[in-house]
Amino acid sequence: MAEPPGQQPSAVGPLPMDDQPSVRVERAAGVATVTLDRPAAKNAMTWQLIAELGAALDEIAANDDDRAVVITGAGGNFSAGGDLSDPRAPRSHPLSTMRYGQDLALRLHTLPQPVIAKVRGVAVGAGCNLALGCDLVLASAESRFSQIFPLRGLSVDFGGSWLLPRLVGIHKAKELALLGEIISAAEAHAIGLINRVLPDGQLDQAVTTLASRLAAGPPIAMSLTRQLLNSSLQVTMAQALEDEARAQTINFATADSLEGLRAFRDRRAPRFTGQSLINDGAP
Repeated sequence: MAEPPGQQPSAVGPLPMDDQPSVRVERAAGVATVTLDRPAAKNAMTWQLIAELGAALDEIAANDDDRAVVITGAGGNFSAGGDLSDPRAPRSHPLSTMRYGQDLALRLHTLPQPVIAKVRGVAVGAGCNLALGCDLVLASAESRFSQIFPLRGLSVDFGGSWLLPRLVGIHKAKELALLGEIISAAEAHAIGLINRVLPDGQLDQAVTTLASRLAAGPPIAMSLTRQLLNSSLQVTMAQALEDEARAQTINFATADSLEGLRAFRDRRAPRFTGQSLINDGAP
């Protein structure tokens, strides 16, 4: 299993693994669905789950056939956050251990493909921030969200301090992170924390339809757009414009930019491949 980028192999030492995997990956029509699979524990994140999820994201990042990603949980819950009772936590310095876990949030943030979180049940603590770290969050009407950290004597982690102010503003972010209250999917949607709330019976189809749309899009262009938006609050307007120009120059060298023009001319839906213009074979 690959070590997280930036980590030395000895940072946390080898992680003992159960025979039963904690993460499942299924693929269909360009969509990789990653399921946290500890339903009896509401998919609480053990170190084994973190390692397996990191390995799954690495594999997806390197696979051109994976055009979009869905992250969800088994058994009617997304994730109850970090498993504080995990008996197999690495026996290393706590800072090294935390960095190992935090690196997973960065891997999600830098993944080339667009990611949808499909949320049922609880998404709390690190589980909440795993969902919020995805590009789009679709949730069932019965789902619940919480930055539960202060109720456990902890401060926010898994990217929450970066994500929350960008999603809901600094004052609402402080309310969520300091009080740790559980909020409904309807409230999460109302404050801009998630994208859509659906009846539970409609959630699967809505996510499938949306993931299919993303998988059919131009992969290079969408990856660049994802990067531009993720960095937008850290750059000046001048730098953003320069970054956009550079990204567009990359797009001009893809067959997808030509395909987009052809599709517009022919009045048909485009068929994007992510291939280089050099390999397109067009005159």
